[in-house]
Amino acid sequence: MAEFKPSGVKDVAPDAFIKAYAAHLKSNDKIHLPTWVDIVKTGAFKELPPRDEDWYFVRAAALCRRLYIRPGMGIGHFKHAFGGRISTRGCKPEHHGLASSGNIRHILKNLESVGLVEKMPNGGRKLTSSGQRDMDLIAGRVPVNLSIF
Repeated sequence: MAEFKPSGVKDVAPDAFIKAYAAHLKSNDKIHLPTWVDIVKTGAFKELPPRDEDWYFVRAAALCRRLYIRPGMGIGHFKHAFGGRISTRGCKPEHHGLASSGNIRHILKNLESVGLVEKMPNGGRKLTSSGQRDMDLIAGRVPVNLSIF
């Protein structure tokens, strides 16, 4: 059987691609971390900030992957997609909590300043051609296990 070479982001497992693209964003030195990155929570339903020191780059990679797959998504959609369960309600049923919009907005503005993301005229954001090319190059380097597919 011939070796499979992924040509795009959709050909690679999401967790493997996000890990590889986050490492690329971190080593690129174009995205600057804010000073509050170690103390901020990712949602109102969370009790503590993330334990991973590179959570900012991982979230940026996940946002870019979502924009690659579905362009035109806005901050409200990302708030819902990256939200989670509110489980500190006592005996009341759990509900879905929204992620922090400030973190998402800051990451998207940071990606816009680098030139990977741009605003759409009717709302939402999309990847630029250089951002899409960059993601395809990283996806081509990620090893793929064909037994998954």
